[in-house]
Amino acid sequence: MNALVFETVSHRYGRLKALDRLSLTIGDGEVVCLLGPSGCGKTTALRLAAGLEELQEGRIAIGGRVVAGEGRDLPPEDRDVGLMFQDYALFPHLRVGENVAFGLRRRTASERERLALEALQRVGLADYARAYPHTLSGGQQQRVALARALAPNPRLLLLDEPFSGLDQRLRREVRDRTLHLVKESGAATLMVTHEPEEAMFMADRIVLMRAGRLVQEGTPVECYFNPADGFAAGFFGEVNRLEARVENGEVRTPLAWLPARGIAEGRAVEVLVRPEGIRLLPPGDAAGSGKVDARVIAARLLGRSSLVHLSVEPDGGTPLHLHARVPGRFLPDDGDVFSLDLDPAQVFVFPTDAPISGAEPERGHTGTRASG
Repeated sequence: MNALVFETVSHRYGRLKALDRLSLTIGDGEVVCLLGPSGCGKTTALRLAAGLEELQEGRIAIGGRVVAGEGRDLPPEDRDVGLMFQDYALFPHLRVGENVAFGLRRRTASERERLALEALQRVGLADYARAYPHTLSGGQQQRVALARALAPNPRLLLLDEPFSGLDQRLRREVRDRTLHLVKESGAATLMVTHEPEEAMFMADRIVLMRAGRLVQEGTPVECYFNPADGFAAGFFGEVNRLEARVENGEVRTPLAWLPARGIAEGRAVEVLVRPEGIRLLPPGDAAGSGKVDARVIAARLLGRSSLVHLSVEPDGGTPLHLHARVPGRFLPDDGDVFSLDLDPAQVFVFPTDAPISGAEPERGHTGTRASG
């Protein structure tokens, strides 16, 4: 049985359409991330699932039971959900154990205390049950909020930007712990984030949104290597953008000639190349013979990888500024020249005049991934 189902859900704030016919299904035990820029509707979807907003159009079901729509609108406490807010929303006048027990008001006092302590043990904070929230670090407060959401053993867990208040080092540590706790709980999880890396780390499946509409859904691998459009490709990481046009079934760029399958002849296209899709080969190398040459402008070590700024000067054309990402320490001198080769799995071609994501595409308005 599905843990959560949205059926053609739409929602407005005045004239602003926050959600536009969103349909989404989450299976039991599945972790799904709603991903997108600010204002795309992802938090609205979370609030509608929790019962914090009144449903205007569509239908929402949790565990096979309609909770909103069809003349029904159950309050949050009757939806079998655990909710964790972006700011954690801990009550400052209550101790940690009392905060965790707050959502267990229908249990006896002894049951509330026992379940709260068990939830705190799961997040490693049982020794802080009698402490007040203000005495805890940001990471500890996040774990208390997670314990409170998990304490009732909900069927569905809703997480709203749960790591946004943490610094980068602590965020990595806390989200790793959170992923394991969520999986151990068995609860289906819907998490909102605007960070692509965070979504790829946490999610079994990603739902990318834009302007209230679903752009793409799939596993992290599917979303990264088979983006639905230029917006999707660019949202998951930096891309080099080149403009071109389809001629004789091909897209001719200064870097390579690429296939244009499914895109009409003469149509303007955008070519997107991920920085890690650019291979730097020694000039004159056999593998690089015939490839375009590029001059190094700058190279910077970014820790696990190096970013190389390149200039390509096509014959009679405007110089191109490209970025190449190379694993490890790779710091060539300014002015060094390399031959460039492209990884076809990291190159994408989309029509520049394609319809807005989520709309029904016209014939021929499909993106294509380059192939070798």
